[in-house]
Amino acid sequence: MGRPARGFSLLELAVVSVVLSIVLAVYLERLTFYQEAAERAQFQSTLQIYKTVLQIRLAELMLARREGEARMLEAANPAQWLSERPANYAGDFPVIPQPGNWYFDAGTSELVYVVNSARGFTMDTVSAAKQLRFRVKVIYQPVRVPGGIVQGIGGIALVSSGPA
Repeated sequence: MGRPARGFSLLELAVVSVVLSIVLAVYLERLTFYQEAAERAQFQSTLQIYKTVLQIRLAELMLARREGEARMLEAANPAQWLSERPANYAGDFPVIPQPGNWYFDAGTSELVYVVNSARGFTMDTVSAAKQLRFRVKVIYQPVRVPGGIVQGIGGIALVSSGPA
């Protein structure tokens, strides 16, 4: 009788390597999925904050009977009315924007979000440069007043202005 073999055979080592590779691939795919979901959730949350601050600002103007200034909101940076800016707000739009940040492009009066991973966004407005652009739009509606109909302020929106 010979000595029993010690250690792993080449076949056992290959099986273990394949199983570990599969487990690692699944883990990395799930990790990427959750990172993309977190970016998407943070984007949507920040977008909602900007929408809310615009509605509050318009309400302040209306309460102060300064509706005529509402049109100026379309060119202004909504981040200026936040008491605390989002952590990923990086200010004026630079020549080389960093992914995962919000910027204000003063040249076009647009809020710009530079997407980190476009796979996490199913919106058709993600451009080749991975930017989502939004413009402030004051909504007018006809209002009946004594003597006729005038255009009154119906609301305010932050609308997608399409790809860059």
